[in-house]
Amino acid sequence: MLTNPKNFLERSRFSPESIVKNQSFKLKNGTKVEICCPGIITFEPTTAAPKKSILLSCGVHGNETAPIEICDKLVDELLSETIVSQHRLMFIFGNLPAMNIGERFVEENLNRLFNDSETRDNVEQIRAQEIKQEVKRFFEADVNKPKSHAESQRIHYDLHTAIRESKNEKFAVYPFLHGHPYDKNQLRFLSACAVNTILLSQTPTSTFSYFTSLNYCTHGFTVELGKVKPFGENDMASFSHVVRMLEQLITKPEPDLPTLSECPLDIYDVKQVIDKHSPQFTLHFADNIPNFTDFKKGTLLATDGDIEYRTLEDGEAIVFPNANVAIGQRALLTVVPCEI
Repeated sequence: MLTNPKNFLERSRFSPESIVKNQSFKLKNGTKVEICCPGIITFEPTTAAPKKSILLSCGVHGNETAPIEICDKLVDELLSETIVSQHRLMFIFGNLPAMNIGERFVEENLNRLFNDSETRDNVEQIRAQEIKQEVKRFFEADVNKPKSHAESQRIHYDLHTAIRESKNEKFAVYPFLHGHPYDKNQLRFLSACAVNTILLSQTPTSTFSYFTSLNYCTHGFTVELGKVKPFGENDMASFSHVVRMLEQLITKPEPDLPTLSECPLDIYDVKQVIDKHSPQFTLHFADNIPNFTDFKKGTLLATDGDIEYRTLEDGEAIVFPNANVAIGQRALLTVVPCEI
């Protein structure tokens, strides 16, 4: 029996064999804790019927350390009873082996594996299936069974940091909702986290946040909190808004939010999704150009053999450019300002 599971992340990373799967116990405040498996832990409050089921994930890319440190802090605070959750709560530390080697992934991008594939050829594919199974178990145990996003009290913030600098340091990707309305309260919460740039995805993807949004009616977001840095080199003061609002989300029935008119939101629609189809794929702008840099109509952005990709309108901006992705994966998004 694991009676004192402090340093949960450290044990998950460096001695996963010490963690017994599906082990549960109660804290002194009555909260039921379940250690699902290395890197995945849940908290069930004493509240008779908590309204919200909250999933906070991080480390899907192992070198994106700031969100890992934020979630590690929150888990330690919950286990030490410094804070108490008012809601059903799951933390997922995604790619543990990649964290240990300081890389984005070991063999394959984990955030491209949340689809219907049952392949189990490498550590990321095995981990994706394990995460999907635990997420299913978490949401199926929820007594509230939302039939649509409009009535859902399920939340999933998949926390990341970006490979390159960004003109808009913190931003979030709102997964494709298949015609469901955007949730304005979610935009208010993100703005209170100092995440004031929102990208509206217009197609299905294989990302974690789209997976939970589609299958479990979560208000799901991929949230980018800055630039990739090694463990211990993050300026945690720059995440103070995020930490404060996540603590409120966890410990209060409802967090304190600004009105929508008080939120300085910049909304972007995805204009082009450019995939890499050959080893000849090349980006035609400098590696140090930040996310959200915009260009004039007709600017050459990339070539893939004989194929040219150009901006389709003035003000079209780049996001997530990466020529080093695997063939068949997204190498670049372009976005344009819009309103919702």
